[in-house]
Amino acid sequence: MSTEPVILSHPEMGDRYFTFELVGITSDNYDYVGRRATGSHAGDFALVGPGWEGELPAGVRRTATAPSPWILVLGRTLIDGEHDLPAVHALQDQYRLTPLHLFGEQGAAVPERRDVLEPVDQERDPLAPWKTLNAMLAENPPPERHEILLRQFAEIGVGAGLDVEAQPESVRQGLIAAAAAGLPMLQEQLLSGDWAKLINGWRYPPREMGHFGDDFVKRAAEQALFGVAANDLEETVYLVAFDDEEGEKLTTGRYEIRFAAGALPPVDAFWSLTAYDEARNLISNPIDRYSIGDRTRGLVTEPDGGLTLHLQPDSPGADRENNWLPTPQEGIWFVALRMYLPRPEVVDARWQCPPISRVR
Repeated sequence: MSTEPVILSHPEMGDRYFTFELVGITSDNYDYVGRRATGSHAGDFALVGPGWEGELPAGVRRTATAPSPWILVLGRTLIDGEHDLPAVHALQDQYRLTPLHLFGEQGAAVPERRDVLEPVDQERDPLAPWKTLNAMLAENPPPERHEILLRQFAEIGVGAGLDVEAQPESVRQGLIAAAAAGLPMLQEQLLSGDWAKLINGWRYPPREMGHFGDDFVKRAAEQALFGVAANDLEETVYLVAFDDEEGEKLTTGRYEIRFAAGALPPVDAFWSLTAYDEARNLISNPIDRYSIGDRTRGLVTEPDGGLTLHLQPDSPGADRENNWLPTPQEGIWFVALRMYLPRPEVVDARWQCPPISRVR
């Protein structure tokens, strides 16, 4: 959006949950379009880059000014099972991103692909991360408050228009070592959860989620490494659990989680529970189920109205299989509880998710 706004358009969405998360180049959110933020009626919304001043067509709503010329638009549209696919595809076929100068033109041809920078291949060039970073810094200049930091980086060849290849050999080797050490450091930060409020083994995110700003390590680990971007808590709360109620890592074996009657995750959209292996991949299983939640058909409740979900590699039996979330046959795994349009008691961590119990 360096030269003009882009118009994001969507049709009438009815009662369906949908959202377009608007994310700056740093991975911090700066605005939203969607059911919560702007409503479900059909609309046209201007995505505006830094420094642009001009008039928008009648009926086009301006979103907040983006902090960078390049942004990520992360769209989500709820689907209610395979039978709902045609309806969702019909809506998605009406989603549009149109450069301002083409907006309103019938049959306007929008380029299929912009001239997007290809990251330098790290397998071929150990200095690749720094070369890609320098190119990104030229396209998306950091804010003025980072001037001192940028001057320090420039001394080792890091910055817009600079060349790390031109640095002394000792500096080049130091940059290669720093890039190699950075990823494990971020992974440790991610697993440590030092920012989280731990309740019953679940990591509750801080209010800063999606807006870590100048806390570079947390922003890189939580928003860039784990999920590319992180929703504002008013949109979505993700709880993550690596341990059971005894503080032991979730691993080979059978587990369960029980929600008491009237104590299901309080949301205004939907919730789901998903299991991942140690490499953060979904888990292959014989029933092709990768999440379970309030949209899962046939959940079996207890006589008192409670709900028990079975987290294990093998079926809990035909009468309980609808309540089964498959986990790995062996090895460490973890789960994420996603709550879309969570109620205030979730955002404020007043609602406490029950612990995961190992079945002995």
